[in-house]
Amino acid sequence: MNNELPWLNPARAEALQAQLRERILVIDGAMGTMIQRHGLEEADYRGERFVDGYDRKHDIADHAHGDDCGCARDQRGNNDLLSLSRPDLILDIHTAYLAAGADMVESNTFNSTRTSLADYGLQHLARELNAAGARLARAACDAAEQQTPGRQCFAIGVIGPTSRTASLSPDVNRPGFRATSFDDLRLAYREAAEGLIDGGADVLMVETVFDTLNAKAALFAIAEVFEGRGARLPVMVSGTITDASGRTLSGQTAEAFWYSLRHARPLSIGLNCALGAKELRPHVDTLSRIAEVAVSAHPNAGLPNAFGDYDETPEDTAGMLREFAQSGLVNFVGGCCGTTPEHIAAIAEAVRGLPPRQPPRIADVA
Repeated sequence: MNNELPWLNPARAEALQAQLRERILVIDGAMGTMIQRHGLEEADYRGERFVDGYDRKHDIADHAHGDDCGCARDQRGNNDLLSLSRPDLILDIHTAYLAAGADMVESNTFNSTRTSLADYGLQHLARELNAAGARLARAACDAAEQQTPGRQCFAIGVIGPTSRTASLSPDVNRPGFRATSFDDLRLAYREAAEGLIDGGADVLMVETVFDTLNAKAALFAIAEVFEGRGARLPVMVSGTITDASGRTLSGQTAEAFWYSLRHARPLSIGLNCALGAKELRPHVDTLSRIAEVAVSAHPNAGLPNAFGDYDETPEDTAGMLREFAQSGLVNFVGGCCGTTPEHIAAIAEAVRGLPPRQPPRIADVA
């Protein structure tokens, strides 16, 4: 990553860095959890544009849409599509998190890569969905800033891990097989990053990283986009420890994860998803001791119960993240699966007034 490039939006980048020096910043909570509360049907995901079983705005040469054309896929659960079909709903969720005290909201673009959208037959929407998602997040931030003069809010352009892994085979009988490649991922991530920047994202976040090779492809693609535009945005990276082994799916510890990506010189390194704050703490502690950049933590609301729900209360989550802050471990806190505006309000209050973590000097880490 060429950190010599100028900021694409100097005022916002410098404001973010200034805020980081002063306090712990609060990231929003789960988008999916909030969408599930609405009990949407498949027709809700389609909206008017996709009501006929295909994209009315996308014409395919020499192709007649019909019942047997293969374009119609069940879109239930395609949360990212709601940025086009139900932008009002997505905007309301962003607004609720900002009202709860979040400083940063994440765009509804977790699966908006060509790779993941192929599951729904909508890979042609990748750049449009990223732009729309970032635009909605930025609009919510603008509205919050107007309501409270002097407040600064930031739109995070989210780049998810995709539904494929470059390091592991999905077929136990063919360990050498890969369902994707570095170059395929690079192109998909590049398209996503272009869209997020088009939509006005203040920051890019490569998040829920379970395979470091995927993350490397994303960071390489982002660097290409920055070079092409002659300017850059701050970049955050957040991995996920998949289970009690303390490793990512591709086998790395938190320490190895950081050293594998340190060369990109991100704004922050952190962990999210899979685990609750209690289980995540030792791994956040590891990052805090060795990373000379900011550290983020946005855990789940505990571990899922037998029904796949999350039982951790806002007070429980906030109490644990307050301890993270009191121990000097974090610069960003927030929530992932199972967290709500109530969780974020409690977290924001819990860390209010506590000093941000001070990254160690490189000489101290070497």
